[in-house]
Amino acid sequence: MDAQGPGGAGDFDPADQWVFDPNTGNYELRLNPAETSADDTTELRRVSRSSSGDGTTGSEPRGRRRAAKREAEKETATGPVSRRKPKPKKSKTKKALYWGSGTLAFLLVGGSAAAYFVYQHLNNNISKVDVGENNAAVSDGPMNILLIGTDRRDGKGNEGYGDAGSVGHADTTLLFHVSADRSNATVLSFPRDMITDIPDCTVKEDGRRKKIPGEDEVRFNTSLGQEGRDPGCTWQTVEKITGLEVDHFMMADFNAVKSMSTAVGGVDICLGKDINDPKSHLNLKKGRHTVEGEQALAFVRTRHAVGFGGDLDRIKLQQQFLSSLMRKMKSSGTLSSPGKMWDLAQTATKALTVDTGIGTVSKLASLGKNLSKVDLKNVTFATVPVVDNTDGATVLLDKTKAEPLFSMVRQDVSLTEVKKKEKAAKDEQAARLKGPKADPADVRVKVLNGSGQFGAAQETVDWMQNTEGMSRTSNGGNAPSELKKTTLEYAPNQADQARRLADSMGLPASAMKEGTKDAEPMAEMTLTLGADFKGAGTPISAPSKAPKDIQRVEADDKDVCAK
Repeated sequence: MDAQGPGGAGDFDPADQWVFDPNTGNYELRLNPAETSADDTTELRRVSRSSSGDGTTGSEPRGRRRAAKREAEKETATGPVSRRKPKPKKSKTKKALYWGSGTLAFLLVGGSAAAYFVYQHLNNNISKVDVGENNAAVSDGPMNILLIGTDRRDGKGNEGYGDAGSVGHADTTLLFHVSADRSNATVLSFPRDMITDIPDCTVKEDGRRKKIPGEDEVRFNTSLGQEGRDPGCTWQTVEKITGLEVDHFMMADFNAVKSMSTAVGGVDICLGKDINDPKSHLNLKKGRHTVEGEQALAFVRTRHAVGFGGDLDRIKLQQQFLSSLMRKMKSSGTLSSPGKMWDLAQTATKALTVDTGIGTVSKLASLGKNLSKVDLKNVTFATVPVVDNTDGATVLLDKTKAEPLFSMVRQDVSLTEVKKKEKAAKDEQAARLKGPKADPADVRVKVLNGSGQFGAAQETVDWMQNTEGMSRTSNGGNAPSELKKTTLEYAPNQADQARRLADSMGLPASAMKEGTKDAEPMAEMTLTLGADFKGAGTPISAPSKAPKDIQRVEADDKDVCAK
């Protein structure tokens, strides 16, 4: 959209819309009412009040506002009072930070503190798809955001790439998992040529949900575009592969890479050798470069001139590019430039297609603000482990390595070392696993099935009795409701039994729910199997370290070079 001033020329500086209000001592955003919805105006006022610098919920305490008003009336009658110091002007940098924050939710942790870009015309830039989920923009627990880059060939800025008129595929797909305590994040890249099963899904047509049949043993990238599938179908495919629940999706096309890289003033990359790829049109010498626009797109599309010339090598370039872009968006030079912030606001909203749960600028800003708490040094990109298929053109999921990796993500185990203070709560909980363990024959437990898997409770009881020597176990049937995670409830005087059971089943410390009162001598503990139950004898807890040889990139590593 073109910003329109009072005269409709469209050439004003948006920062000039910030006006100093002497009654409150704050800068306030003055918009053209015709261009601003009532909801957005309310949101702006709310954010303006909550973002003031004096730590109060309003712009100033009521008493201070009354005192200021009396002083102003006195000055009007008798002239300026010399003892009263004029309020200093806000610096350009501080003004830009106020004006531009909260608009970068597209890259999640690149977001900032407040949401001042709640313009109706920016809201109108955002495209939305109803995937049948309408989750809240922000939740208290872990969050999973699906990022999709489509190779759709039509639309302005996408011409000239491959097959004209292609509806596009899930060409680049990443799952951005942020831990519940926001101390770390893991970004999983899904190879587009990975053979997998695509489940049945539904799309919305003419106001009604239409079922799209699933397919077995097809390329992952056909989860989008093909057979009329929308991002919700890719959403469900990722959930089926990983066992994680997706909260939101964001999708962009070729043009987004060009526009975002240009908006931040270029993205720094490193090449470990000269690259001249006639198919992607990347032609650069060995060393460090700053790329934007068409050159940035060429970099993330390059695969034939690096590594073994396949999609897995292209993923490495994309991870390097996104890491660098996140660092650039976090940098003070970007956040302190009103021009760059305005370009980013426009670019991000125009580039995005999102689910209805985050379909407004204010919701995107809330998401960005919440997830920006993650330190880049605790953000890790990892490629979903795969092995070569026999056809030489596709790959298969390496379940031996993938399941431990998925388990770590499901249980918020970071792939990087987080600070000790961030681990304190988890260490305290882990102490419940330490101490004496009862003899297996003394373990008394009732097993409930809340996993959603038929026969899971009896399967577990059989395994406990026949393999683990826990003869005093029983099947309690189905739990009142299904659970996401397995739990073990026990009394303080059953702690030794609980530790024995946790050791046998590989229960994580978070599963241990100790009560406050001792139980009767013959009382049973209660084990409720959750969706994380993968079978009797399969450890439920995630490994503490990622499997060896998985491809990974740390977001704050500036020394990664493509070869």
